[in-house]
Amino acid sequence: MELNWQEMLFQFLGGLGIFLFAIKYMGDGLQRAAGDRLRDILDRFTTNPFMGVLVGIVVTVLIQSSSGTTVITVGLVSAGFMKLRQAIGVIMGANIGTTVTAFIIGFDVGAYALPIMGVGAFLIFFFKKNAYKNFGDVVFGFGGLFLGLELMSDGMKPLRELQSFADLTVSMSDQPILGVVVGTVFTLIVQSSSATVGILQGLYAENLVDLKAALPILFGDNIGTTITAVLAAIGASVAARRAAAAHVLFNVVGTVVFLILLVPFTAYVEWISSVLGLENKMQIAFAHGSFNVANTILQFPLIGAWAFLVTKIIPGEDVTIEYKPKHLDYHFIQQSPAVAIGQAKEEIIRMGNFGVQGLTETFKYLKTGNKKHAEMGYQIEDAINNLDHRITDYLVEISTESISPIESARHMTLMETVRDIERIGDHFENIIELLDYKDVNRVDLTEGAVEDLSDMFTLTIETVEKAVQALDENDMSIARTVTEQEDLIDKMERTFRKNHIIRLTEGSCTPQGGMIFVDIVSNLERIGDHAVNIAEAVLGKRG
Repeated sequence: MELNWQEMLFQFLGGLGIFLFAIKYMGDGLQRAAGDRLRDILDRFTTNPFMGVLVGIVVTVLIQSSSGTTVITVGLVSAGFMKLRQAIGVIMGANIGTTVTAFIIGFDVGAYALPIMGVGAFLIFFFKKNAYKNFGDVVFGFGGLFLGLELMSDGMKPLRELQSFADLTVSMSDQPILGVVVGTVFTLIVQSSSATVGILQGLYAENLVDLKAALPILFGDNIGTTITAVLAAIGASVAARRAAAAHVLFNVVGTVVFLILLVPFTAYVEWISSVLGLENKMQIAFAHGSFNVANTILQFPLIGAWAFLVTKIIPGEDVTIEYKPKHLDYHFIQQSPAVAIGQAKEEIIRMGNFGVQGLTETFKYLKTGNKKHAEMGYQIEDAINNLDHRITDYLVEISTESISPIESARHMTLMETVRDIERIGDHFENIIELLDYKDVNRVDLTEGAVEDLSDMFTLTIETVEKAVQALDENDMSIARTVTEQEDLIDKMERTFRKNHIIRLTEGSCTPQGGMIFVDIVSNLERIGDHAVNIAEAVLGKRG
C-alpha cells in the first residue's frame, strides 16, 4: 500500500492547528469567566510553597496551560510579588494542573465534536451577556479539542503500514532516552505539552507505540514544555531566570528518576489500567498524572535545596520592582490613625520614586530604542497602579476612624497626591506606547526634535524628583522651585510646538513624526502639572 504523504501531513497539521487554537480558545474563555484575576490569586494565596502547589494546580486548570502559569509566575517573581521558593511550588503545581487536559482527552467524545462546537458557536453569536459568551468560548474550544485530535489521529493511522516508523517505535522501546529526546524536541516545536500528550494518546490508542516507548516520550514532553518559561526569562530579572532554571531542573530531575524507575512505573501503569479497566487514551492520562504527582511529592522537600542551587548557578544581585507595599500596617489604623497617615505618606514617597524611575526608563528608551527600558517602564507603571489601589484602600480605612482636623487635612492631601502620581505613571506609559508606535511604523524623529525632547525630559524628571523630595521633607523652598520649574516646562512646550511647525513647514519633519513629537511634549507638560499639584499640597495652596 502506497502512503499518501500529502493527505497525511495536511490532516495532521490541520488537526494540530485546530487543537492548539481550541485549547487556547478554551483557556481564554475560562480565564475571562474567572474574572481575569489570576495574578491576584497567585499573589494572594502563595503564602508558602505548599499553597503555591495548590494555586499552581488551580490556575493551570483555569487557563489550560502550564506554560501560561509558569510565564505569569516568572513575571511575578521578576516583579518582586513572589519569592523563589513560592514560585517553585507554583511551577510544581502547574505540572500537575496540566494533566487535566490529558484526562479530558481520555474521554473519547470525538464523534460529538462538531455538535459541541455548534452549541459553543450558538452561545457566542446569539447571546449578548458576557457570561454566556465566555461559556460559549469554553464549549467551542472543548469541541475543537476533539475535532483536532480526530484529524490528527486519522492522519497518523497510515503510519502503521510504514516499516521505518515501526522500527523507530521498537528503538524507543529498547532505548528510553531516544523516547525522551523525541518527546522533548516535539514539545519544543509545538510549544504545548498538552498537544504532544494528546498526539501520544492518539498513537497509543492506534497501537502505533507500546507503553514502554510511550512513557519516555511522556517524560520528554515535560522537559520540552520548560522552553516557554526559559524564553519568558530571557532578558528578565535574575529572580525570573532562577525561577525558569528551577522549572527546567525540576522536570529534568523528575525524568531522570523515572527513567531509572521505568520498569516498576510501567508495571504500575499496567496494573492500574487493568484494575480500573482503562481505555488506551486514559492509560496515558493516568500515567501522565501519576508521574507529575509523584514527581512533586518526591521533590517538594527539596524546594529549599533547588532554590539554593539555582541561586548558585545564576549568581548576581537581583533588581526587582517590588509591587507590594512596605509600610501599610493595618494595626496602626485603629491604634494610632496619625501614625497610619505617616505610614501612608512613606508608601506614597515610594510610589513617587517609582514615578521618577519610570520617567527615567522612558527617557532611556527614547535615547537608545532598547526594549528592556520600555519593559521596565511598563513594569514600573504596573507597580504604581498596584500601590495606588493599596494606598487608596488604606487611606479609606483611615477615614472611618476619628481623626483631628489637622490629620484630616493631611489625609485629604495624601489622597490627592496618590492620584497625581498615578497619573504621572499613565503619562509616561503613554509616551512609551508612542515610542513603540514610532518603532513599529518606522517613523523617524529629526535631530532637532530629539534634542528638544531630551531637554524637556531632563527638566521634567528633575521637577518630579523635586516634588517627591518636597513632599518627603515637607520643604517649602523645594516646593517653590518645583512651581518655577513647571513654568519653564510650560514655556518649553509652547516653544517646542513652534519649532515643530517650523520643521513641518520646511519639510524636514514628517506629519507622523510631528504627531508623535507633539503628543510626547503634551504628556511631559501634563506630568509637570501633576508635579506642581504635589508641590502645592506641600505649600498648602492646594484646593
